[in-house]
Amino acid sequence: MRAPTQAWSDALGDMGALPVHGLYHSNTRVIDRLSFEIEGHVLENLRVLEDDARHTTFTLLLRGLPGERADPRFRVERARSVEGGLMSESITFTSGLAAPQRLTAVLRLHADFTPIHLVKDGLRRDDAVADSVTSDESGTVATWSDDGVSLRVTAPGASVRETDAGLELRWQLDVPAGSAPTIGWTAELDDERAVVQAAPDDPGWDPEAVPAFDLRVRRWVDRALTDLAALRVTLHDQDEPFLAAGAPWFLTLFGRDALWAAQFMLPLDPQLALSTLRSLAQLQGTAVNPHTAEQPGKIMHELRPTALELPQQKIMLPPLYYGTIDATPLWIVLLRDTWRAGVSGAEITALLPNLRAALEWMRDYATGDDGFLRYIDESGRGLSNQGWKDSDDSIQWHDGRLAEGPIALCEVQGYAYAAAIAGAELLESFGEQGGEEWRSWATALRTRFNEAFWVPSPDGDYPAIALDAHGDRVDSVASNMGHLLGTGIVSPKQAALIARRLLSPELHSGFGLRTMSTADAGYWPLSYHGGSVWAHDTAIAVLGLAREGFRREARELADGLISAAIRLGFRMPELHSGDERRGTESPVPYPAACRPQAWSAAAAIAIAFAIR
Repeated sequence: MRAPTQAWSDALGDMGALPVHGLYHSNTRVIDRLSFEIEGHVLENLRVLEDDARHTTFTLLLRGLPGERADPRFRVERARSVEGGLMSESITFTSGLAAPQRLTAVLRLHADFTPIHLVKDGLRRDDAVADSVTSDESGTVATWSDDGVSLRVTAPGASVRETDAGLELRWQLDVPAGSAPTIGWTAELDDERAVVQAAPDDPGWDPEAVPAFDLRVRRWVDRALTDLAALRVTLHDQDEPFLAAGAPWFLTLFGRDALWAAQFMLPLDPQLALSTLRSLAQLQGTAVNPHTAEQPGKIMHELRPTALELPQQKIMLPPLYYGTIDATPLWIVLLRDTWRAGVSGAEITALLPNLRAALEWMRDYATGDDGFLRYIDESGRGLSNQGWKDSDDSIQWHDGRLAEGPIALCEVQGYAYAAAIAGAELLESFGEQGGEEWRSWATALRTRFNEAFWVPSPDGDYPAIALDAHGDRVDSVASNMGHLLGTGIVSPKQAALIARRLLSPELHSGFGLRTMSTADAGYWPLSYHGGSVWAHDTAIAVLGLAREGFRREARELADGLISAAIRLGFRMPELHSGDERRGTESPVPYPAACRPQAWSAAAAIAIAFAIR
């Protein structure tokens, strides 16, 4: 993959055996089936070698050739490369046989042009028919187009025919003894509605600049940086890179995801944080629009080429959607931390108007009558939950009942406190007015939080995951409390209570931090937000524990995540199961998890710096 283009296949390099298989660009799966064969022979997989996230080589064995002995001596290598808007494949035939071989290579592909959200729901569109197919001495060219998305296939030296199953390309090959001839083909893709494009340059990240105290962390960091480099995109016709949220479903800008990923990467690449801040500032809200959830000063949630319609869930999100309660305070905190990381004052000064607008949004639009930041979907077709746990069943009581909104999440109050302090620091440092006002605002929020959110418990008090519409404490024990550490909103004594709760067997699975306690009625190890483990969620808790001085606890949580990374091939999925480590060889990836996911990959860098 090289965002916003990605290819999913089996170990032979073919596509179609699994629902996710295909070649995607922007927001569309363009090719859903692809197969390669040598007529009359069987191809077996020997190896899949991923040089990096953009390049994969499938090494195949060809059986059934004349003169073959016990050890087959004919190999086929499919070297696949993906760049933004392009997939190319070079197929090399290596013969160790004494006699020349005459073979027919056949490549079949089928176009479907299915929007990615339909693929995720297990649906597909009707077959796509090629607009034109030509074949001459220079090679085969076939083109398709559908609603602004186009595909152009070029195959030098191949003959072509259209069938009910799609396009069929044929090469007649003479493979002399001891030779290695090569054929190839390319798929060029374009989406005239695309909102992001591949970042034009290489990030130049040095893995050795990331501290790694053992080989496990080094391998995780190396893999993560490779994946993150392939997730770098910019807004269309812009040159400010940020990290797309994840493959296959979210190769676009998500405010919260991009901010956390940039925060995790800050010790390695402050410029990524700066360009992420700038990209989001370009889209900062300027008006009140209940349909899009836009409000002045608000940082957006997600950006797509077209509206996202999920009829079964009664969701219709506009192309630019602002339904997030936490992206705005996270933007403020990242701005301050980017300045602290050494970015020039002139770069920060240019964003001070956006800072003021973001601070004022927290106070004037997000804060309810009780003084807490709250959310509710006013459109009736947006996200019912608008924190990082944004599934419709993510905010539950201990007994499994769903909380009634408007909802005030505990971690959002921590983000807001940290943002107000960060905003005050920036205003004061740059000679601007208003710093003291925001420090007072933060102090009042901290007082209200400590009066309203703490749940009494024989095992030690803990913060409720949220307050519901009536101001009642939603009493499930959830990982959200880990996000409070390091924000400044809790006292040292309260931080100790949270640290002990995070390391309890009910929350700590041994492979990371569960999103919900095993003691809560809604717990299920593969529930999206109700018992699964998210790498970024655990990494946030590790960072918070380290900042509060709980080094042992931070290392214990980090070790669980490192153990999961080993067992998952060092490419951490978006989330994995919350099954207990004891008696479990490996955590189970969530069925529809993104992999790679920006903040899951960037968690490796955060962990490495936190526990160095």
